[in-house]
Amino acid sequence: MNDIIETLKARLLFEDVTSPDIHDCLKSQRTVYAGFDPSSDSLGVGNLVTILALAHFQRCGHRIIALIGGATGMIGDPSGRTEERPILSKEEIEASIKGYKKQIFKVLSEENIEVVRNSTWLKKLGAEGIIKLSTHYTVARMLERNDFETRYKNGNPITITEFIYPLLQGYDSVEVKADIEIGGTDQ
Repeated sequence: MNDIIETLKARLLFEDVTSPDIHDCLKSQRTVYAGFDPSSDSLGVGNLVTILALAHFQRCGHRIIALIGGATGMIGDPSGRTEERPILSKEEIEASIKGYKKQIFKVLSEENIEVVRNSTWLKKLGAEGIIKLSTHYTVARMLERNDFETRYKNGNPITITEFIYPLLQGYDSVEVKADIEIGGTDQ
């Protein structure tokens, strides 16, 4: 099972890890998670890289969680953006989710995978929960993100909604109780 890390590195699908004991972690079956925000009508090439990494873990017998951001999808990932994305309707999100599932299952087996939506727990979190969650992050920390820093320095607006996105994304990781998260370096 440990050779999965070497396989991912050889295929340039492994750049950073926050746990120095990743090899020990992979000696037993783990829950591996990746999130996809349905903020467009189809997945992009960058998403394919994530799905391919999940496929490697799935073939090695790990449990896979594909999170489709029913709530964060309304906002859309602000990474690399120079302006805020438009807020999507529930209907637009539902259409995207349906398409995303079809695309994901062209690569991943439907066995040993759970497809979840973060709207399930984020609705329960509510305003009070989001306010409490917000106390764990600062504006200064958010502005360390290259995309936000650039926009701020250029005088481009950054909405509170965009600041909430990475906060909710982090909460997703906690909520799904995953051992390993596959994602971009912006996460």
